Amino acid sequence: MRDHHAHTAKALDVQVEPGAEFWGWAGRTLGAPARTATGASAWLRLVSAPEDKASGKLWDGALDAQHAFGDLDGHRPALLAVHDAVDDGIAYRAELSVRVDDPVLSGAPVLQHDLELEDSWWNDVAGTLEKVASVDTGRVAVRQQYMERAIPEFVGIPAPAVSRWTTAHADVHWANLTSPLRLLDWEGWGMAPEGFDAATLYAYTLLQPDTAARVRAAFPVLGSPAGLAAEATVCAQLLQTVSRGDNLTLEGPLRAWSEELCRR
Repeated sequence: MRDHHAHTAKALDVQVEPGAEFWGWAGRTLGAPARTATGASAWLRLVSAPEDKASGKLWDGALDAQHAFGDLDGHRPALLAVHDAVDDGIAYRAELSVRVDDPVLSGAPVLQHDLELEDSWWNDVAGTLEKVASVDTGRVAVRQQYMERAIPEFVGIPAPAVSRWTTAHADVHWANLTSPLRLLDWEGWGMAPEGFDAATLYAYTLLQPDTAARVRAAFPVLGSPAGLAAEATVCAQLLQTVSRGDNLTLEGPLRAWSEELCRR
């Protein structure tokens, strides 16, 4: 991966800054800060996959997002260039983006401490997700078939009817957010039940009641009939991860949330 990352940097005419590489899950991605030929700060991310699997929603997520959203008034790091290569049956895609120097608000998706964020930040995140929701797309983040299977199994109610399908980032958690607001990681975006992003952010905030209450205040769809399908879907998704041994600190709050959903 390092050799291909270096080759890609040369192909895109950028200089990688030494000593700051970041590896993704199972070595599938490698990112590093870089400088363009004009001296602008950038981020060079390389993703790899078997050649026959180098397509579809996750592979094209960042590029599709650039075409659909641009930089969302500065709240999404713009994609500057893409470079594709294949070597020995492995496909490599390099994505050169505007660098975000502000740290993410949490080192992990689940928020471990309350945050004191300005009202303007909450207005920005709500407004940005509203703009995302208004975009038409053929991409799918959540499937009806999944809801019909997972919600009864993990939440204990029939899958609620979806009042409206809207476009969602689909991975809005605290390790993908900065202040000032930048929303990172656009691999999985697509259609989902209305309120899905709000419900996702709320779920990852359950250990911090004060901030969780602020999430609910920022997104009135939470707790409403229109948001029930999204809330039940997110609750089911995370309880499913608990059943696999992940997100165990969320188990108690998630089960309390599922009981509340059953009463609605």
